[in-house]
Amino acid sequence: MNLNYKNVLVTGAAGFIGYHLSKRLIENRCKVTGIDNMNPYYDVKLKEARLARLTTSDNFSFAKINLEDLTNLEHVFKEHDFDVVVNLAAQAGVRYSLENPHAYVDANVVGFVNILECCRHNHIKHLVFASSSSVYGANTLMPFSVHHNIDHPVSLYAATKKSNELMAHTYSHLYGLPCTGLRFFTVYGPWGRPDMALFLFTKAILEGKPIKVFNHGKMQRDFTYIDDIVEGVVRVMAKKPEPDPSWTGDSPDPGTSYTNYKVYNIGNNQPVSLNHFIEVIEDTLGKKAEKELMDLQPGDVTATYANVDDLVNDVGFKPSTAIEVGIKNFIEWYKAFYGA
Repeated sequence: MNLNYKNVLVTGAAGFIGYHLSKRLIENRCKVTGIDNMNPYYDVKLKEARLARLTTSDNFSFAKINLEDLTNLEHVFKEHDFDVVVNLAAQAGVRYSLENPHAYVDANVVGFVNILECCRHNHIKHLVFASSSSVYGANTLMPFSVHHNIDHPVSLYAATKKSNELMAHTYSHLYGLPCTGLRFFTVYGPWGRPDMALFLFTKAILEGKPIKVFNHGKMQRDFTYIDDIVEGVVRVMAKKPEPDPSWTGDSPDPGTSYTNYKVYNIGNNQPVSLNHFIEVIEDTLGKKAEKELMDLQPGDVTATYANVDDLVNDVGFKPSTAIEVGIKNFIEWYKAFYGA
């Protein structure tokens, strides 16, 4: 794919999605500046290993900073003439937001305002930022559409992600900053996060330990393979949002705007039950899991399912990687990386 930008800032570059996106951009001869605070929410060695693979390229440079550190963030922006900024840095995890709410406000709210301010003052041509499927909260009408109201979050993590969308819209309205939000649905794949189900289950099954199966396995998730996520991000980066001429304040559409702002779902459009997900892991490993059945956790939702019509219509892409393929690729990476 021919990319029409040459100089990109990726925040959260040592994270799961940030690493894969940076790698893809470097392969497409983009100059990538990555920033990450390398926080210890999960094993820093995994972040360092991702980073080590990126820093072998002359087209990648890295700065270790917090988004909350406005002075250093401004310095990075002034030092480079970025075409596009992709904000993937965030304090992740729904359950951890119950234990440490302040970490989410600092990184996801204060940090995001700093990104917006830097984009505004440095005349960035397009800000693409990670939102989350968790913003759909208590909604039950499936599949989730960007045109649905999302006023009922059920975790602080989800509330901070919705706040990102609201703040981005405000900056688009006030300063003409083109902003695109991406609601990712349960991302998985090689180099994935150790706090995610696929990583936890694979590790436990290989070690002969029980796995915790929440809501007795009756949850459904729109598991989306990392390569599909990256393809969606890259295509959206190349398409600046345009005002919707049909938008009206009398009947406001949450998915579009009168200004240059847009949100998209990026999901596999095929929800899978947690029980079936575990079966595929068991089949791939050739080993049965010992299951510890648990109730639904506070802040969790029972199902996610993405409507991706807008993504297909606007950038011509629909995620389609089957979980059998994605899980196999993850397990091959896991065994190689950890010598399992």
